Amino acid sequence: MPSGSCFCGNVKISYSGEPAISGSTYSTNILVPEDGFEVTSGSPKKFAKTADSKNTITSYFCGDCGSTLFRDGPTFPGMKVIKVGVIDDVKAMDEAKPGVELYAPTRVAWVPEIQGADQKDGMP
Repeated sequence: MPSGSCFCGNVKISYSGEPAISGSTYSTNILVPEDGFEVTSGSPKKFAKTADSKNTITSYFCGDCGSTLFRDGPTFPGMKVIKVGVIDDVKAMDEAKPGVELYAPTRVAWVPEIQGADQKDGMP
């Protein structure tokens, strides 16, 4: 079961299930089923914000080092959105393929479109 933690190691997570990749320029995320996700150590703090779609997205982060670990909200029902950079196993994403690019119209000119990924104007 893949696992990860914040920078200082005080908050740890793990998940099971097939991940899907999403994100925008240099913010790569995986979406995993909520029922296969758990915080295995520590208690993350949370911060909620209204997205472009007017849906609320809640970010969960370590209160000690500030690392964002995951997000959730009604845009992704039944899923957790994990920040890939917190996953311990760097090979965990080898088989996954990006499914969505967010903020695609404002992509920097030198970053190409990911073939086969949905192109979104903002955060759905």
